Amino acid sequence: MKLLATRLPGVLIVEPAVFADDRGWFMESYSQRRFNEGLAALGLPTPRPFVQDNESVSARGVLRGLHYQLPPHPQGKLVRVVRGAALDVAVDIRRGSPTFGLWTATELSAAN
Repeated sequence: MKLLATRLPGVLIVEPAVFADDRGWFMESYSQRRFNEGLAALGLPTPRPFVQDNESVSARGVLRGLHYQLPPHPQGKLVRVVRGAALDVAVDIRRGSPTFGLWTATELSAAN
């Protein structure tokens, strides 16, 4: 697992290690130890425990909404595309934040 920082603090791209051969492929989709080690290497704190995993399916052309939770119930997001592709966009909408209004985007796909 490789973690890549974006221009928004706390928004990361997680690149899993995929092992493929003529039989197919294998990947570890999440490892708390590797994730925490990657965060530490980037100088980021260890997050609260990963306690919930949701999955959704969207038809072609669907725009999913903006997700934001206020304390005391903040929630991190781990987004993965298993078929097709999606443009994932994160925007800092926290008033008073030094990065307020900045955004980052990456194309997520079944191939990457």
